[in-house]
Amino acid sequence: MSQSPGDLLEKLRAETPLVQCITNHVAMSITANALLAAGASPAMVADAEEAGEFAEIAGALTVNIGTPSRPLLEGAHAAIDGAHSAGRPWVFDPVACQATAFRRRASNDLMALKPAIVRANALEILALAGETNRGQGVDGRDGVDVAEMAARRLARDTRAVIAVTAREDYVTDGTRAMRIGGGSHWMSLNSAMGCALTGLCGAFAAVADDPFDAAVGALALFSVAGARTHDGAGGPGSFGWRFMDTLHGVMPAVLDYEAEIADAETIAA
Repeated sequence: MSQSPGDLLEKLRAETPLVQCITNHVAMSITANALLAAGASPAMVADAEEAGEFAEIAGALTVNIGTPSRPLLEGAHAAIDGAHSAGRPWVFDPVACQATAFRRRASNDLMALKPAIVRANALEILALAGETNRGQGVDGRDGVDVAEMAARRLARDTRAVIAVTAREDYVTDGTRAMRIGGGSHWMSLNSAMGCALTGLCGAFAAVADDPFDAAVGALALFSVAGARTHDGAGGPGSFGWRFMDTLHGVMPAVLDYEAEIADAETIAA
């Protein structure tokens, strides 16, 4: 890694990157608040009339299909065109892409538009890679180990960084691979936490030289904040509001020290 999570967090807070978020209805407020807490500037600009133009001035774009519709997808395609024309990275969150034919078509079309980072759970990565899975909705509970080989292959085929998230996360660009530990089991009991993490990947991508470093940095910050929040929370409800305070309070100087990051091969040994 050429830029550590702490280095990237320091740069993020110095530059306050503008992150355009095309996301689902459930996640808008949570994603915006997480980006603000981390130090970025969110903009929920999704309509095709302005999404492409706005993407040209944003530092990064994120696209989440949690509540897909034709207008949302039209806005996403316009924004991706704008991001590409301006040389900006975009991050894809293929929520429940395995669940319906509509989502599968939408996800395949968006993957063809070359995202810099794909942030998803194991079932979604298996579906994107063309492998069968048993998932029916958005709540994939399998560990990342079931999707590691698929993630590596998908990264090589698409040249995207693939971030598979669960209780322990896995990031690969097809050659390099890292695991990130930490977090809290209460994170899965708070809606839209994964969507907020996708937004954070966009913020890190806006300031990083390498999308691999950006994905590792965003996941590390989220996991450190989750682990810290867990210690003071009594359950999923108190965890939710405490998390934003904790996310805001993680300092760059200590992020690298507290982050549980290791080479995937080292952990597997």
